[in-house]
Amino acid sequence: MQMTFSLAGAEIDFDIVHCTVAGWTGRDASAIQHHIDELAAIGVKPPSTVPLYYRTASGMVTQQDMIEVVGTGTSGEIEPFLIAKDGTLYLGLASDHTDRELEAHSVALSKQICEKPVAAEIWLFKEVKDHIEQIEMRSWIQEKDGDDWVLYQEGKIASIRPLTDLIEGAGLMNTAGKGKASVMLCGTLGAKGGVRPARRFKMALHDPVLDRTIESAYDINQLPEIA
Repeated sequence: MQMTFSLAGAEIDFDIVHCTVAGWTGRDASAIQHHIDELAAIGVKPPSTVPLYYRTASGMVTQQDMIEVVGTGTSGEIEPFLIAKDGTLYLGLASDHTDRELEAHSVALSKQICEKPVAAEIWLFKEVKDHIEQIEMRSWIQEKDGDDWVLYQEGKIASIRPLTDLIEGAGLMNTAGKGKASVMLCGTLGAKGGVRPARRFKMALHDPVLDRTIESAYDINQLPEIA
């Protein structure tokens, strides 16, 4: 999967051959349980262990400003996005858009069925490593066409397990050959008002130390579910 990202104003190309979605990555046990409970409310079985590393097709990662899904039972969730290539690590922003109805049957299948929108900008991980846990994440949704944006998720990367632990747990640095790239979505925050679908999703990753922000938004085109 060939993708181009913006790094400090320059373009950098990646051939993405491996994609992992890390789940149940909350650092606080009560926060993990909260996310388990909110998903259980919509029929999702609890995980066998935490964290879990789901493999998905690399072609599911997209920078398009619209994704198409079947039915009205999907939703996005903001996540740190890591790219590893030839020993260098980059940090970006993604939405682990998921089919919640399918998730009640199989989390792994629900991760695979929806595209994963990612922002076009990335940062060098080494530039933020020393203050990574101060970086802020926020997402907003428009539940219906024409609605105002509503704050949906808010928190810091500190609420997620250390990204270095997830990198090691997933073997991220060793899953692609020379010249190829591996990516990982690293887990999310609880949803204000509960997990629910929307027609538009907007997300932002803000670095308060270097005073810079990565932003992205996408539309969700809900295709009819034909029985």
